[in-house]
Amino acid sequence: MEDPESAGTAPPGLSSLLPPREFLRSRKGQLLLAESVLSFIIFICYIASLAASFMMAPLLEFLLALFLFFAYASRLNEKFKGVHWPLADFLRCVTAAIIYFAISIAAVSKYGDGASKAAGVFGFAATIVFAIDFYITFNDLVTFLKQGSSDSPEGHKTE
Repeated sequence: MEDPESAGTAPPGLSSLLPPREFLRSRKGQLLLAESVLSFIIFICYIASLAASFMMAPLLEFLLALFLFFAYASRLNEKFKGVHWPLADFLRCVTAAIIYFAISIAAVSKYGDGASKAAGVFGFAATIVFAIDFYITFNDLVTFLKQGSSDSPEGHKTE
């Protein structure tokens, strides 16, 4: 039997779950990874703070960012054409930026413990990361919508 490492292919297992390196080096991959990490840190900070009522928003954003990270890494956006991926990603980023900004202001101003303040500071950083992502995604969305409108110009004519 030949050793799998000498054949030049990675052995099946945990390494097959890791995203490809080219996706991790892409701007979208780095943004989704940063969003996931920041959301998880904010979630942990809210659990340890007096502002534990805010912990659901970072948990949901962490799970959504993680799902989209693996969806884009495994190219699900190319396989499932029925889902408007740029629009879904844009709406996720806009709502996350607004929610993080609002709960960060509340956590910093209303609660005095250190974990709430840390969650607020990380929340402001997450707001900036999500804002950058929705700006980039907006440009992709405009391109996506322009391609959709130029595909069938006869379909828009009335009788």
